[in-house]
Amino acid sequence: MSNSFPSGLTDASTWSESALSAGSTRPAVLQLRMDTPLDLYQAYISVFAEGGFFVQTSRDYQLGDELYGLLTLPHETKRHPLIGHVAWITPANSPTGRPQGVGIRFTADARGETLKKKIEAALGALLGSNRANYTV
Repeated sequence: MSNSFPSGLTDASTWSESALSAGSTRPAVLQLRMDTPLDLYQAYISVFAEGGFFVQTSRDYQLGDELYGLLTLPHETKRHPLIGHVAWITPANSPTGRPQGVGIRFTADARGETLKKKIEAALGALLGSNRANYTV
């Protein structure tokens, strides 16, 4: 896929979706690893009051779907729980050139707030940047 964004989130090992069990109706668990603050900036959705995260995927999700994930921030080995609902869908072949995927709005609870604070601390000065990202 060709777009005007810096590389980083195109590495297949950065995003993976694993089914919990064959034939299960339970949702997939997203394994998300951000190697650099720029990778994190490109995926973080700051326009959601609760915070959110863009997941590049071709999997078919609907608005409101609940998703679970484990997010590894740059320079960390700890995986942080991510729980939220699909609140944004970028279709394949988007006219904006952004990659196909979904935006997950974090839950409005202590876990969501904790994750939002950790992400924003890891972003530092990048948080106020005008650089292009995968969402806005």
